[in-house]
Amino acid sequence: MAKATFLFAHGAGADSNSKFMQVMAKLIANDCIEVVCFDFPYMQRRKATGVKSPPDRMPKLQESFIEQIGSIQTENLFIGGKSMGGRVATLIANEVNPCGVVCFGYPFHPPGKPEKTRTEHLQQYSVPTLILQGTRDTFGKPDEVSNYSLSKSIKMQWIQDGDHSLTTLKRSQLTTEQAWKDAAFSAQAFILKHLK
Repeated sequence: MAKATFLFAHGAGADSNSKFMQVMAKLIANDCIEVVCFDFPYMQRRKATGVKSPPDRMPKLQESFIEQIGSIQTENLFIGGKSMGGRVATLIANEVNPCGVVCFGYPFHPPGKPEKTRTEHLQQYSVPTLILQGTRDTFGKPDEVSNYSLSKSIKMQWIQDGDHSLTTLKRSQLTTEQAWKDAAFSAQAFILKHLK
């Protein structure tokens, strides 16, 4: 019996069956951690119709995430996601009070628009949170993020040369495969550390 459940949401552009989501879910899961992936309603519609549509508005995404939480029976609930999915998790965290939140590639701002930050709710924020961010992420690089007033409950971990999907460069010392493993094992360690 898994001691913790990690409810893992996808990003804006790719569903829960994407390579990143599937690889990460497999790497994080172990005897103590069950990983549950799901698709937001707009992505379910996209799969059903084959027609691409933009993500639902944030209140709908939050409602959908909270609905998913309602179907999980565990004392040790962790939530999080890739990019947009991680952002939704942080927006509902104070309300649903999970043991912790894990974000892969948090979208601190839209690419090329560093002034449009998505960090206001992360200032008054009490849930233990791990953000795994690539140093080349156009949604938030180290020099930008270091200037934000983030809650002390948020821990940043930087993946050298990683982009928004933690993919590294061919010339990087760290391969993409290794970067994903490092990120997954950090997430795993964070979850095990915050079990009740």
